[in-house]
Amino acid sequence: MDEVRSCGKKLCISSSSSRRGIILTSLGLFSVVFFTLTGAAAAFNLATIPFDEGYSPLFGDGNLVRSPDGRAVRLLLNRFTGSGFISSSHYNHGFFSANIKLPSDYTAGICVAFYTSNGDVFEKSHDELDFEFLGNVEGKPWRFQTNLYGNGSTSRGREERYRLWFDPTKEFHRYSILWTPNIIIFYIDEVPIREVVRSEEMGGDFPTKPMSLYATIWDASSWATNGGKYKVNYKYAPFVAEFKDLVLEGCPVNPIQEVQTTVACAEKSAALEREDYATITPERRSAMRKFRQRYMYYSYCYDTLRYPVPPPECVIVPSEKRLFKETGRLKFGGSHRRQSRRRNRPIVTATTVSDDLSDM
Repeated sequence: MDEVRSCGKKLCISSSSSRRGIILTSLGLFSVVFFTLTGAAAAFNLATIPFDEGYSPLFGDGNLVRSPDGRAVRLLLNRFTGSGFISSSHYNHGFFSANIKLPSDYTAGICVAFYTSNGDVFEKSHDELDFEFLGNVEGKPWRFQTNLYGNGSTSRGREERYRLWFDPTKEFHRYSILWTPNIIIFYIDEVPIREVVRSEEMGGDFPTKPMSLYATIWDASSWATNGGKYKVNYKYAPFVAEFKDLVLEGCPVNPIQEVQTTVACAEKSAALEREDYATITPERRSAMRKFRQRYMYYSYCYDTLRYPVPPPECVIVPSEKRLFKETGRLKFGGSHRRQSRRRNRPIVTATTVSDDLSDM
């Protein structure tokens, strides 16, 4: 579907042109977009840690494989179980990051998630920040979504969905979540793709309680690909997601001691806000705008079926609004609630929104 749409807007040439010309034009456009997004972004200065220094298995222990040097891990999904890991501590704000490579070939029905949550402690009032990568049938690309919940606001999903400007199965790319008392930024490599600024109007919907970092791979056949039309096919198993160069920057705390936590972590939170990745420079903001205009294909802010009045934090950008129809037609998996070390896969509270688009 995207190839047809792109051809209609950008790449159609006269019938007398050769196939080679079409390919060169497509590659040229890709190169322009890629270098426009990445050219202004210098690499962050990040301190990585070994897996066992900051994380432990969450479920599917036999499907979690550490690298010989202990600095990388592979998560496997087979017909028996998925797998996942969790940070050893809860963090009162932080920068959470990893280089990730996704499974290749037929991956329909698969969800690879990299996210923060405190659902293990605050089951009815949890907070959450998500990267969720959604598999596809062979020959069609992975897509992904970001989301956030605050204080158990699972009935008010804040999903956005996107395509990527690269093949995430060919090489590693860095995915990062910055969470401070005042701002949330999702990054791919050094390109910011989404910014949420805390406002009074959001109230408790802005995450405030300490969270752990999670990474999982699991069977999301009921919703992940075309609204559940395409399921996981285990003849292609095992499906392998790889994580390396892990980063945990934040203030480790006891999540129950909220008052002491706020005081003790004030200095660390201030230090986070002074880091390079906490500032969206004009160059980064330009890259974010171009990413969102080219690769975002759903935003809750423009979904008038779910939200006739946009939620208070939404900033309506005319150039973005023109990309979307008046109503949304996607299906979402909802929140990663009630994570447990004893479960074979995450329990996810479903949020269905009309019928799913044939979104690539």
